[in-house]
Parts: sequence; structure tokens; C-alpha cells
Amino acid sequence: MPAARESLLDAAYTALANRAWAAVRMVDVAAAAGVSRQTLYNEFGSKEGLARALVRRETDNYLAGVARALARGGAPAAGTRGDAAARVVAAAAWTLRTARANPLVRAALTGCWGDRLPTPSGASPDPAPLRAARAGVPAQRAASSGEGPLPGPAELVGRFCDQAVAALEPGWPKEELPALGSVCETAARLTLSCVVAPVAAAAAPEPGRVPARRTRPEAETEAVSRLVRGAFAQLPGGTEPGDGG
Repeated sequence: MPAARESLLDAAYTALANRAWAAVRMVDVAAAAGVSRQTLYNEFGSKEGLARALVRRETDNYLAGVARALARGGAPAAGTRGDAAARVVAAAAWTLRTARANPLVRAALTGCWGDRLPTPSGASPDPAPLRAARAGVPAQRAASSGEGPLPGPAELVGRFCDQAVAALEPGWPKEELPALGSVCETAARLTLSCVVAPVAAAAAPEPGRVPARRTRPEAETEAVSRLVRGAFAQLPGGTEPGDGG
């Protein structure tokens, strides 16, 4: 019952926004979704099963957003490979926005669940098993299946890195692929550092004008953009091979 399942997950997420997970009752989740409590138990087995499914859905949606940002983050001119750094900056900015808005994604990225959130057993403390790499590309992590350990910080950083490499690899010089993999991993870890230790809003001075007050999201996006672009600047030829930089 895919529709019922999604409705139940939506209801559980809404309930979590209003009260601690320990106070969320299965009967209330079922009622909010418009199904019987038996249907809820048939779908998830237990409250623990519901928590696992909810965390997995939110982290899967986050990773899907990373892929979308990487696909459309740059504004490449015709005949060029586009701005590789801008595409990863877009994925990093998506990560910050999602971590601010979604407590489950933030908890999965940082490993800090707190008292109000579900702490489903089976969160992966270590990177996922590596699968064989293509020539010149760092070993890739196997995509998580619907079962098995839930993704933890190391797994999510690895998946961010793998998606960035996969998005940027086409047309990239083969001899520079190892360096690209290293830079993408650095960018992923720098992004996570901005989630763990958010940047405070601060004044942005402009010559001859009263400093404008930046919002915290603006300050965070600016900071992660600066860090990611700095990492890409270490690549041979600057942020993009063949751009003459």
C-alpha cells in the first residue's frame, strides 16, 4: 500500500514536529493518516520500524536533492564542461538548507539525535562497504538497499562525494580523476563541518556604506561556497580543467 505508507510517514513526521518521539502514539499517527492502527503495524511492524522507515525516507530524499543540485547547480556555457565548483557549491547549499529544516537529516548527518528525535537502532557508524572502482576513480560506496544499517555521517559524506564524482566525471581528464575524487571528498567534509558548527550571521561591510546585516542562512551559504571553491582551486588548472585558469 504505497499511498498508505507515504501517508503514515507524513503523519509521523508531522507528529514529530509537534512533540518528542517518545510522546508520539501509533494510534494518533494512524488516525492522522486516515488508516487503521492495524494497517500501520502491517506496514512497519512496530514503532521502531516506523522510525527506521521515516529516517530512511528523509535521508533518501536528502541524497536525491544532492543529485538534483549537482545536475543543475552550474550554468555552463555552450561547449564547456560547466563550473564544477558551482555544482558542488549548489549541493553543499542544499545540504545546509535541508539540515536547517529537517531535524532527522541533521541528526543523521551529525550523529546527534537528542531527546526529541527517534534513535532507531542500526544506524551505521562506519562507511558502507566499498565496491570496485572504475579506473582512476576512488572506490565507490555501494548504494544502500531498503534494508540493512541506516546511513550515518560517514555514509552520507561518502554518498555526497560519490555523487559529486559521478556528476563531474564525464569528460574529465582520466589522469585527473584521482585528484577530483579527493577534492570532492574534501568538499563533502567541509560541508558537514558547516552543518556541525553553523556560521553565525554577521555584518557584510561594503565600502562607503553602512554594513548590511546578513541572515544566518546567507552567512552559512557564503561560508560553504568559499570553502568548497577553495578546495576546487587546488585542482590542476583551477576549478575546471581546460578553462585556462
